[in-house]
Amino acid sequence: EVQLVESGGGLVQAGGSLRLSCAYSGFTFDDYTIAWFRQAPGKEREGVLCITNEGVTDYADSVKGRFTVSSDNAKNTVYLQMKALKPEDTALYYCGATPGWGPCMVRPGNVGYWGQGTQVTVSS
Repeated sequence: EVQLVESGGGLVQAGGSLRLSCAYSGFTFDDYTIAWFRQAPGKEREGVLCITNEGVTDYADSVKGRFTVSSDNAKNTVYLQMKALKPEDTALYYCGATPGWGPCMVRPGNVGYWGQGTQVTVSS
């Protein structure tokens, strides 16, 4: 059974940092790509960044230079390091796993498996 569990969310002041974790199980990262998404109240879910098993990454323009993604295959975990956080980064953050070896930034509708999400709130 595929499972994704996010953790690390919380309340942080603008300019601060947070690191989110996505612990996965039930599949081999070699055969999937993993992406982070976020959804703010009243808005559609959007892709933030992603990573393949070979370490290829892709980022949304809104987070380039502030967010980074990495993976620890020994721990079956993908991380989202966020710095210089802004109030507009406030959202529920999800990780999603998609079977295949194509570009890792996929549309939310094409994601195979989702985690339950972790809330990030950035105060001004």
